[in-house]
Amino acid sequence: MKLASLKHGRDGKLVVVSNDLAWCADAAHIAPTLQAALDDWDRLEGDLRNLATDLEHETIPMLRFHERQAAAPLPRAYQWADGSAYVNHVALVRQARGAEMPESFWHDPLMYQGGSDGFLGARDPIPLADESWGCDLEAEVVVVTGDVPLGVSREDALAAIRLVGLTNDVSLRNLIPGELAKGFGFFQSKPASAFSPVFVTPDSLGDWWKDGKLHRKLMVDLNGKPFGRAEAGEDMTFDFGTLVAHAAKTRALGAGTIIGSGTVSNRDANGGPGKPIAEGGVGYSCLAEVRTVETINGGAPVTPFLKAGDTVRIWAEDDKHHPIFGVIEQTVGG
Repeated sequence: MKLASLKHGRDGKLVVVSNDLAWCADAAHIAPTLQAALDDWDRLEGDLRNLATDLEHETIPMLRFHERQAAAPLPRAYQWADGSAYVNHVALVRQARGAEMPESFWHDPLMYQGGSDGFLGARDPIPLADESWGCDLEAEVVVVTGDVPLGVSREDALAAIRLVGLTNDVSLRNLIPGELAKGFGFFQSKPASAFSPVFVTPDSLGDWWKDGKLHRKLMVDLNGKPFGRAEAGEDMTFDFGTLVAHAAKTRALGAGTIIGSGTVSNRDANGGPGKPIAEGGVGYSCLAEVRTVETINGGAPVTPFLKAGDTVRIWAEDDKHHPIFGVIEQTVGG
């Protein structure tokens, strides 16, 4: 089952979307918003699935689904917590600046709590007031939970995952060092994130969703050229069950909590830093990583951060090369 929110007020209008992303059906008679559906998931899931079935059979009124008319599936959420499940990415960044990698990073996930009061739609522009801030894309996988009790096990945390999607978790890299130096985490350096037009239930992914991981390539194009083709199911040190359980160690999580994977990152086949696609590698899911590899190999970064007019495209494909979650396509300052 695929769900989306058409732009309408603060929290959007819930629709069920066809598997080919061509059509949608109004779900307002079941739940007005996705958050309302998540709040009462056990009672409403069956009705939403029946609506999805009727949509596939074309037995109900249908509307064309246009991704440009979609808000983020959750235009605002009670909680947005982003992890760093691909420790390869963290290791590379620390290596570039000569910082030691703590052993704890391999068994205790990193996670921060981001701003959740307003998310960008998949085709909304990336606001950028000052290019000197070092604007970066970050292509990630996300999950949305139902209610999660405090101290949940990994297995029960996996069972609490209701939906899976993608995000462009925008970062302002040049603001990060100063904020972290204060010892109090990210804030100004983490502006609004954008999400894929649709979120999907884990069961609809079949074998692509296994062991709490999405086993598909995360496709990233930058200004129309292939930039990243990393395998999201590989080199993921912490699966989503582990990430959700980590978030719930000392607090219960409310329905509608979004948990991110952090930047998807693969090492090269020889075990070293990943290579650009043009050199036979799988590329990168953020600019910081390619700049890190350039620093390791050549002493200084060459690739610039995003500037006004740059276009970022993020998606994942099924076996027929059709987008599973729709496409995030954003222009900086556009």
